[in-house]
Amino acid sequence: MRAVVKFIKWLVGLVILAVVALFAWLYFAPPELIRVGSGYSAKIVCSNVFIAGRDAKEVLAVDVQAPGHPLLKLMKVSVDKERGLVSAGLLWVFGKSVAVERDGVGCASVADGDTGKARQTSLRAAPPAAAQPDALWPDGERVDASQNPEVAKIVDDAAMAGTGMRAIVVVKNGRVVAERYGEGFSAKTPLLGWSMTKTVNAAIVGTLVKDGKLALDNKGLFKPWKADGRAAISLADMMAMSSGLAFNEDYGDVADVTRMLYLEPDMAGFAEAQPLTGEVGKVFSYSSGTAVMLSRLWQDAIGDKAKALAWPRTALFEPLGMHSAVLETDEQGTFVGSSYLYATAHDWARFGQFLLQGGAWNGNQILPAGFVDWMREAAPASKVYGKGQVWIEGPGDEENAGAGVAAGLPKDTYWMEGHDGQTAAIIPSEQLVVVRLGLTPAKLGYRPQAMVSALVKALH
Repeated sequence: MRAVVKFIKWLVGLVILAVVALFAWLYFAPPELIRVGSGYSAKIVCSNVFIAGRDAKEVLAVDVQAPGHPLLKLMKVSVDKERGLVSAGLLWVFGKSVAVERDGVGCASVADGDTGKARQTSLRAAPPAAAQPDALWPDGERVDASQNPEVAKIVDDAAMAGTGMRAIVVVKNGRVVAERYGEGFSAKTPLLGWSMTKTVNAAIVGTLVKDGKLALDNKGLFKPWKADGRAAISLADMMAMSSGLAFNEDYGDVADVTRMLYLEPDMAGFAEAQPLTGEVGKVFSYSSGTAVMLSRLWQDAIGDKAKALAWPRTALFEPLGMHSAVLETDEQGTFVGSSYLYATAHDWARFGQFLLQGGAWNGNQILPAGFVDWMREAAPASKVYGKGQVWIEGPGDEENAGAGVAAGLPKDTYWMEGHDGQTAAIIPSEQLVVVRLGLTPAKLGYRPQAMVSALVKALH
């Protein structure tokens, strides 16, 4: 009997020791997957609280935990509104990460915990001008709702709108003819575009091309590249996602993209250090790292840091009346041109209309003449992606060139696309822009082509 008691005590002691060891391991050396999860949680909550004005608990439950990795369900967050800080961790304590809010440039994931350094990046300028609520869109926010019952039926169709829809805005001939919003969202809610940000970032590159500060045939783009094969990569190669650089865009685990966004304080530096794995200009590889490097390049082309931080607002957002738009930077002050633009659905629609008009607005040619046409030409290394960070085919059609036409869409349709169901279809021949934003994971299989095709027919 004594032997049994002794064995049980030994076993209990071993279990306690194992639990203590596990606790110590998770606390002092948490796996990267936990740190990615906490970084993501802190960042998404921070941006939605401080930019979109949403409730932190709702964002954690609905945006972070419900559609994501099972590990995210164990994440807890705390928000300090006075200090502009959000911290997150597994069960509060493991793998803790912090995100910090700064003036004018949104929230940054602070991978190294140095919030003081992250706060050095801020846009201390006059606040953006308020929109004119009584003026008709796009000059203001007033919308004369369409009296077309067929259009109303389409945007009210739950299957057409898709699960998790948060905003739909339909623009025909330069006017909003229909809009719908999900519960808890409105025309005033800034919404994350995810990779639709890449197209906006490409347009910002275009403003620097117009000013003569960048050229699409520029090579030797970063100093370390000049010593090896990366010297051959041109700005045009990067715009077309055909640099040949290694970059894993798999969001399901700790891949290059998640490491860059949530574990690296210098995102552009991380992407810049990737080696060549394909022939420059010959291999298409979709890369958020490439988009962040493009941000670093156009910021460096401006030179002055303060002027560069203000550039998206002064060169693009304010001229277009995109008063809600907030493009966020990383901890080092590089704009995350791959992923992090928040704007209302009305402002996303303004940008779509801007592309439809060839980069001109109110008679002012903001992008070089012909630049938007160049953006939507097929990239040399891809039949479905354009030369300037746009998709020629819609969501789900990327592996089947021409599928958009088969779905009943005009041949000149092109797309801005983002994670979890963010899309904007631009159709010049129909003078039509259709923005659809939401929280719709790819596993649900939603495709906006059916809605856009139906709207084309109804408004033709």
